[in-house]
Amino acid sequence: MKAVVQRVTRAGVTVGEEQVSSIGRGICVLLGISLEDTQKELEHMVRKILNLRVFEDESGKPWSKSVMDKEYEVLCVSQFTLQCILKGNKPDYHMAMPSEQAKAFYGNFLEQLRKAYKPELIKDGRFGAYMQLHIQNDGPVTIELESPAVTTADPKQPSKLEKPQQRKEKTRAKGPSESSKERNVPRSKDDPSASSGAEGDVSSEREP
Repeated sequence: MKAVVQRVTRAGVTVGEEQVSSIGRGICVLLGISLEDTQKELEHMVRKILNLRVFEDESGKPWSKSVMDKEYEVLCVSQFTLQCILKGNKPDYHMAMPSEQAKAFYGNFLEQLRKAYKPELIKDGRFGAYMQLHIQNDGPVTIELESPAVTTADPKQPSKLEKPQQRKEKTRAKGPSESSKERNVPRSKDDPSASSGAEGDVSSEREP
């Protein structure tokens, strides 16, 4: 899951001529949902968005307060294009969650935001509609958030890192056993290859 969070003095969404929603000072969140997202990623993103410290405190110290601390508003807009993968210059969206599934997932996201904060301060666009966003960025301040990697992929990472070390250990293990085999092979006193030095050079001078 990816999100772009903008600190705003005001923001709003229109669909055609209709004003769907608007907020005063607060944050505008553009959210991109991927095929791999689960409830765990959703909950992580809710926590990050609501606790992101992008506002000043009472003394004017910046980066001290979150939107919840200040009791400001939040405007959320579903933005599947955040899951874009470029193929040359053409955007590809195969990693974005399909529309019907994403609609339910996004609805759950809004529900969790409202449960964690004040429901009346969470505003929304219109899922799947062609929208116009009117954002007055304050600063400007724009922060990108991304949920941690999917848990099913995590256990594989250590194994990939361990493979080079495992190969080294196997090489070390084989080394002594192979050399000991060579030492145990009986050699004739007349065999030129038994002498120390470059064995290849000696063998190349043998008579056919």
